[in-house]
Amino acid sequence: MNNFETLISGTKPVLVDFYADWCGPCKMMAPILEDVKSQIGDKATIVKINVDENQALAMQYGIQSIPALLIFKQGQVVWQEVGVHRSTQLVSALQKFV
Repeated sequence: MNNFETLISGTKPVLVDFYADWCGPCKMMAPILEDVKSQIGDKATIVKINVDENQALAMQYGIQSIPALLIFKQGQVVWQEVGVHRSTQLVSALQKFV
């Protein structure tokens, strides 16, 4: 993903979901992330990164388990969790960095 560094370098928080198509829990995150987007609106950006297609990026951020959820702000990881999370948890985490 060529523009990833540019994307995460802004002042708006970016929630990145590292996932794989074959991952069951990752599939559970899709509707949750849609709900988060509807609640948070333009205050944050949500991006999905397929670890199979972006192995170097996954390695760069030490992704060993998926789904891995990271929040970036100004190019820095400010929050990181692994596993399926409720939309309320993710919205709450994002709001800390808006």
